[in-house]
Amino acid sequence: MINLDTNFNTTKNPNIPEIFPGDSVSVHVRIKEGDRERIQEFKGTVIRLRKGGNNANFTVRRTASNGIGVERTFLLCSPRVDKVVVERHTHIRRAQLYFLRERTGKKAHLKQKFE
Repeated sequence: MINLDTNFNTTKNPNIPEIFPGDSVSVHVRIKEGDRERIQEFKGTVIRLRKGGNNANFTVRRTASNGIGVERTFLLCSPRVDKVVVERHTHIRRAQLYFLRERTGKKAHLKQKFE
């Protein structure tokens, strides 16, 4: 029989600041290649933020070459995420920005929020 009473709560990664959907972020991720480890930067817009304890994650979308959209999901508790830098906040009216998937060019730009 499996004991389900154990609590597997891990602490949130302290290198990740409070982020919101619509933020332009730069995520620095540790990548392991063979016996070497390097840091790769992934810049883009946060289109989704899922909360849920250990499964909390956020999805970042950016446009790669030739207008191809690339989305990547990162766990908030993951030690692989080295740091997250919030570059700018934007004014949005919804929690999940899936509508950005159909937009390209200036239509995909979000209005910056000045605080």
